[in-house]
Parts: sequence; structure tokens; C-alpha cells
Amino acid sequence: MSRLTAGPHRCSGRVEVFHGGSWSTVCDADFDQQDAEVVCRELGCGIPVEVRGSAAFVRGEVQVWTEELQCHTGARLVNGPDSCSGRVELQYLSDWGTVCAVGWDMRSADVLCAQLGCGSAVAVVEVDWFGEGSGHIWADVFDCQGKETHLSQCNISSWSRAACSHKHDAGVICNGSSVAFHEGRVRLSGGSECQGEVEIYFRQDWRRVLLDSWSLSEASVLCRQLGCGSVLNYRSSPSTTEHKHMCVTGFSCSGSEAHLGNCSSAQPVNCSSGEQLYITCSGKQHNTYQCIFNHALSSIRLVGSGGDCAGRLEVFHSGSWGTVCDDSWDIEDAQVVCRQLQCGVALSTHIPAWFGPGTGSIWLNEVECEGNETSLWNCRFQLCEEGECGHQEDVGVVCSEFKEIRLTEDCVGNLEVFYNGTWGNVCHNQMDEETVNMVCRELNCGRRGSLSNTEARVKSAPDWMDYLKCRKHDSNLWQCPSSPWGQNTCDNRDEVARITCTDDGKSLRTQEKCSSFPSQKHCSKHWSLRLSGGEGSCSGRLEVYHNATWGSVCDDQWNIRNAQVVCRQLGCGSALSADRNVSSGPGEGTIWLNRVKCRGDEIHLWDCHHSLKKHTDCSPAGVTCAGQRGVLTFQLPVSTHYTFLPVLSPDNFYL
Repeated sequence: MSRLTAGPHRCSGRVEVFHGGSWSTVCDADFDQQDAEVVCRELGCGIPVEVRGSAAFVRGEVQVWTEELQCHTGARLVNGPDSCSGRVELQYLSDWGTVCAVGWDMRSADVLCAQLGCGSAVAVVEVDWFGEGSGHIWADVFDCQGKETHLSQCNISSWSRAACSHKHDAGVICNGSSVAFHEGRVRLSGGSECQGEVEIYFRQDWRRVLLDSWSLSEASVLCRQLGCGSVLNYRSSPSTTEHKHMCVTGFSCSGSEAHLGNCSSAQPVNCSSGEQLYITCSGKQHNTYQCIFNHALSSIRLVGSGGDCAGRLEVFHSGSWGTVCDDSWDIEDAQVVCRQLQCGVALSTHIPAWFGPGTGSIWLNEVECEGNETSLWNCRFQLCEEGECGHQEDVGVVCSEFKEIRLTEDCVGNLEVFYNGTWGNVCHNQMDEETVNMVCRELNCGRRGSLSNTEARVKSAPDWMDYLKCRKHDSNLWQCPSSPWGQNTCDNRDEVARITCTDDGKSLRTQEKCSSFPSQKHCSKHWSLRLSGGEGSCSGRLEVYHNATWGSVCDDQWNIRNAQVVCRQLGCGSALSADRNVSSGPGEGTIWLNRVKCRGDEIHLWDCHHSLKKHTDCSPAGVTCAGQRGVLTFQLPVSTHYTFLPVLSPDNFYL
């Protein structure tokens, strides 16, 4: 039998054992870490934190033990999206407390991640990632070597001694966390697969690297990590534009590492503080066509939607990106693409040129997958011969993890999210100014806005998000913490977030950008629809917002396929009727659209062929959707293609 005496708690103090009918102290000469573990376990005190010397406690009456033993009983990461990322908290006796970041480093984080079964550490982050804790602050300094499997194996000092505040609570991201999905990945942009501007996924976004932190050692590691041979040269990037306002610096490699993540950690800096890095590697050597197609995640991509999980499918071959022809393409092929990109399941089959036609080469044709492959390159395919396909046949894919946001009246209205193929609501609860401003920036509607609450526009729409609260370091809305997707209820249906942005975003600079680069995501965000004059928001005269004015749609060639697209875009279920020469009153202002021609499976009216100019010789078109009845009867067929406001191209218009 053993006990700890003369300490502040029953789990710390001088070690004494009961022997021969009396309590005796223990000599420190033979007392080691294993002995301490036995004592803590016997007393129900967890694991030993520290064995302290120098006669820390009052001398015993028989033998004198000059070691102090303290034990803690648990460790966890809290306030993250899962158990492998969050604020560090340790349990001492029955009390949980945070850890002061002053005594916390990547080696300690590595040990904690291993202890929690979460792999290794990706990053030690500041308090704004996972918030401030409350209660105790354990100010221990953990002196870990990084090879330990448990914090108890590290040397620890200053338990709850040093002054610290919750503004310095340590946070950790382990590679077993969903937060670390892309963390540490590298890519080259603006060139080819093995040449271009260096970008590293750091703190949940792609960041450029500053040249002044780079040497031949780091360049060698990068080329090796990409499978691109040896480094040929590195230099200042020809691009002068800032990249998301944050770059990274501070890498220090020996040159022998297999991955930049094995070098010293990067640090965030403003991109304006230095030149950005451009690198050229020797490239990949291949002997056969099949070997040309590597199975890495970076060898395919979806472009043109503004997100990673929807867009025109492109593959990397012969040093450049090219498209895929839609011949033989079906839902099984799309499922493999979504699986390879870790974007959920496919919501679409082929829709030619959905995200705008590509340019350059068309690399693949006659792709035939079983649907269970882990990579597109495990499927049967043919290399496309010249003239066999045109870019009007380029394949597009939308996966369930594709997400977009909108305000229902351009830069004002209910905040709605497109997720898993359906438009749904965002609840008002705990949303703050930081979050509202993020929404306005994301939609190119200015930098600030105001918040109120209202009823859902479509009563049967799902409540996708709640308790959404952005932090200052978040660079887009999807990085902001929220309650689990789809497990929410906006109280009494009147707690849907309604946002009014203070600026509509239509500055001269924005107009110039959209004129020069119409494929940019924000350029199509101002094309809104509404139904007016009917019962509720899901029936009535169709109106479109163009050139800062609401106008009507001409009913020439108006049919149920067109109406189906309108109802889908509005989140109003399936179309019940396509109404011509509607009697719900005269339309407001100009009749903007004419000769609209949809297939019926488009997600937005602007994906359909149409003429966009003023018209005076027709009546307004109208729509009646099922959503007006409060029952969302529209279900997404697996063969339907979904996206939000894709790229407009000249091929989309009849002028």
C-alpha cells in the first residue's frame, strides 16, 4: 500500500509505503519513472506528470525521499470539429485546465497527437483558432523530444506555477483531423505540373511562399515531394498580385527530407513583405502512356465553379492540363472523380460544357469506370485523337461536398447555402459582425453588413447551418466553426439569418475585372431571380436582376423545362406549370430575357441558352412551383447536374 503526503492534493506529495505496521518514506536512489507510474495507477491518479527532487516536501520520520510526484489523469483537444484538433486541455485530479502556449511546441504537440491516437501534429496554433478556455491554466513547460508516445514520458516543470492568461491558450491540429485534410500539401500554379509559383496549404487555405525564406535545400525537398525530380532553378515570381493577403515564410530544411512538413514550421506573413517564389523542377520521366498518368490527387481537378468539388474536369498529361470528352461518360465515372478528390458522392452525369468550354488539349475519351475505383486512372480510357471531340463536349462534375452561398435579393436577403444538391437556410443563432462581414466579402457585396432574423423563404427547405461564427483568421466561410451540417432547426422558423450588405459590390474596379475575366466566381453573383405577384415566394411573374434593375422574362418559347430550372434555382421544388402571358400584374421595368431554352437539368437559368437584351414585343413569363405549398416535392435525381452560377461564355447566348 502506498500514499502521497505533505502535498496540496492526494495525488501529489512525498511517497510513503505501509510496511511492517507503519508508514515509511522511500529512498530516491532507486525510484524511477516506472515506479512513479505504479504509484499513480495504484492511487487512481492517472499517470505521473513530474518527479521533483530537492526535498520538495517535509522530511519523513523514517527514511527521507527527496522526490516530489505529481500525476494528471487525462488530455484532450476541445472546440475543434473533431477530437483530433482543438484547444489543449489537461486533467489534474478532477479539474480540466488549458495549457499555456509559452511552454508548448511542435514536439510536445506531436506527442499529444500520438497519445490521442491522432497521428502527428500538423500545427500549433494561436488562441483565435479554437477560442479561449476557462478555469485553470496549467503553465507546465513540456520538454518533449517528439518520439515519446505519451506526455508522461516528457520532462515537465513548473506545474501551475508561471503566470499566464487564457489569451495564450495553446491549440493543436493533428493530421488525423478533418482540419488537416489538405494541410501541408504543395502545388505549383501558373506554369506546368513541375514548374510554377509555389503554393502551400497552410491554415486552411493555399498560400504563396516568399522567396527570401528559400534556399536550394528547400527547393530540393519540394521537387522531391511533388515527384518532379531535381531542382533546376528557383527565382522571383513574375506575378505581382497579392495572394489572399497572406503568404508563408520560415522554412528551414536540411535537403534530405521527403516532405516540407518534416522541415521547420512555416510562419504567416503579409504577401506585400517580399517577393513570391517560382520554381522549376527537372520533371517526371515516363516510358509508356499509362505511366504518364500518375495516380496522385493533383493529376485531376475540377475548375470553373469557384470551389474544389465542382467544375469542368481536367487531367494533367504531357506537361499541361486538358479536358475530358463526354463520350461514354456516366454517373459511375463521376463517382470515381468525386471519390478521388475526396469530395463526397457525385450528383451529376455528364453535362457538356456546363462550366464553360475548356481550352487547349482534350486528353481523354471513352472513359469507362465500374464506379468503385479509387482513381480515374484505374478505369479504362482512350487518349483522345485530334478532331475526335470538341470543347463543347467537355465533361463537368458536381460532387455532394460542393458548397455555395447566396443572399436571396442580390446583396440583401436571407442567407442560403447550396449543399448536397439542395438550397437550405442558415440560422441566426450566435452569428456576429465578423461572420456577416465575411458573407458580404464572399459575395463581392462590400466589406460590411447588418444582421436581422426572418422566416424561411421556402418553409420546407433544410436548415443546413447554425451557430456559425467566423474568426479573424478565417479566409472563407467554410473555415468558420458551426454546428454539424444538417442537424439544425431554426427556432420557430423565424430565426433564419437575413443580411443587408452596405455596398452592392458593383464598383468600377469590379466591373472592369468581370469584363476582362468573366470566369471569376464573383462575376456571376449578381444575377438573381424572384417570383412576384403570386401566392408566396414560389409562384408568380418571373423577374431577373440585371444592371441593378429588376425586369421580366419574355414568354416566347417558355416551357416546363425552363420553369423547372427556375424552381430549382429558387429552392422551390419541382415546377408545376410554366405560365405565359401571366396575369399577376405588369412586370417591373425592362424585359431582359428572350428565347430562353433550357434542357431542364440546369441549376441556374443563366446556364440555359438565352438572348440578353431589352425586349418590348412579348408578354412576361411566370412559374408555379411545388414549394409554394410548403412541401418540397423536388428530389435530386442522381443523374442531374448541379452547380451554382457557373461560368458564362459566348456559347451560352443567342444575341
